[in-house]
Amino acid sequence: MNDSTTPLSGAAWRRLSARIAALALLLAGAAQAAVPGITGPGFNLSASASSISQPDGAVLYAWGYGCTVAPAGFLPSNPAANCPSMQMPGPTLIVKQGDTVTVTLTNALPLAAGPTSILFPGFAVCTATLNSDGSCTGAPSGSAGVLTQEAASGAAVTYTFVASKPGTYAYYSGTQSDLQIEMGLFGAIVVVPDPASAALPANCVARPSPQGDMRLAVAAYNQADSCYDREYLFQFSEMSSVIHEQVKAQVDACTSAPCAQMLANMEPYRPNYFMINGRSMPDDMDIAYAGAYPNQPYNGNPHMHPGELVLMRVIGQGHWQHPFHFHGNHARVLARDANMLLSQTPGSNKLAGPLLFTIATVSGQTVDAIFTWTGQGLNWDVYGSEPHSCNGKPLPAVAGDPGAQSAGFDPVSHEYCGDHGKPFPVTPPDPSIVVNGQWYGGTPYIGLQSANPTPEAPGTLNQNPQAGYAYMWHSHNEREITTNDVFPGGMMMMLLIDPASWSIDETQ
Repeated sequence: MNDSTTPLSGAAWRRLSARIAALALLLAGAAQAAVPGITGPGFNLSASASSISQPDGAVLYAWGYGCTVAPAGFLPSNPAANCPSMQMPGPTLIVKQGDTVTVTLTNALPLAAGPTSILFPGFAVCTATLNSDGSCTGAPSGSAGVLTQEAASGAAVTYTFVASKPGTYAYYSGTQSDLQIEMGLFGAIVVVPDPASAALPANCVARPSPQGDMRLAVAAYNQADSCYDREYLFQFSEMSSVIHEQVKAQVDACTSAPCAQMLANMEPYRPNYFMINGRSMPDDMDIAYAGAYPNQPYNGNPHMHPGELVLMRVIGQGHWQHPFHFHGNHARVLARDANMLLSQTPGSNKLAGPLLFTIATVSGQTVDAIFTWTGQGLNWDVYGSEPHSCNGKPLPAVAGDPGAQSAGFDPVSHEYCGDHGKPFPVTPPDPSIVVNGQWYGGTPYIGLQSANPTPEAPGTLNQNPQAGYAYMWHSHNEREITTNDVFPGGMMMMLLIDPASWSIDETQ
């Protein structure tokens, strides 16, 4: 970090370290390994005010979308799942390709906020009657705004569109957008391929899981290269507490209509809180729907097994572009704004998206990408004693069968074959230089005690019974991995690569 970062006091550092250690103990047995959201195709949303919390103890006044009535359901199923009247980001709307989606928005914001609305980029939206031929007829609901029909204070507006194309989409306020998005009025839509479609890839392998198949679909698109095993949604946003304080003062000052138009000093824009899915590190690594964050239900806590294909759904929801950097491997881009990047060669339908180690989360843009990690290049068998096969052949108990260790990757498990049977060769570092805790650092060889022929004695380095790898996923802008200028915080989380024997609980 540079010298401008405010250092933590000794007491503050101890409090933050204790909190991170407590979260690490919690997360050793918990993960959110699917995109949490609510199902439709009809949604009744409200825009209202409440507050969100930050790891530095701040409670910030904010606005957000939420549910006016209970949604049709939650995916994945979770006994703790909820949709409050205000949350940030707004509820993720999960629909099927071909669905006619109806969103009714009630404006429950304070009087001073004035009208509000929702934009749905990528869809042909009707605010009147959507006919079967796609035409929109009749009187529109709501009142006319600059970009779309709006809901006046206490009133409602209805939007209807056909989810014609699978992919990841953003939705956000179309009324005084610079301010209302800053206040928290944004969310995501996931359109999954129609499971009955003949265009859906037939070669996607269903991964076994103790909780069953937790994916929203077997593929992100109707294209073979979009098969995946796990999926995560990452919404990057930032906020300025100064602007939120200005808005709160105007809300408190106006108790009856008419109110003056809401104004705030948006420039120069100096945000001091940076969030993934509405939370800052370490809160984003807690479980989804944790009671400590009643208006911030979504987390950022990716888990995977070696060789699995992880679908990353990434959205820039703020004013600024945030460089999302993921350690461990590059990711293959599938699509931008739900438009697949395919080869232009005649007759070819192959994926042509770039390999990136950083995704620029451009404001309002969505990116779908596939990430995987196989251990290739480490030069030892990251699967250790776990049962596995390579190229369809089981690994012998005694290494030496070259037929079972052919170069390349197993087409089913995606494991790297060249290192099968190679023992764990490294000498762990001196325990005195390693951070204490459930995860330990100071070495790229995190965990893997089960694969070490001479595991460390309990209480030294054998502090990670999960025996996994941990990689930091974060903003590559140094200031954005702070919370109110204090490091660590902000847009930071950990990818945990768990051994095949470790059950990733996808219900949490």
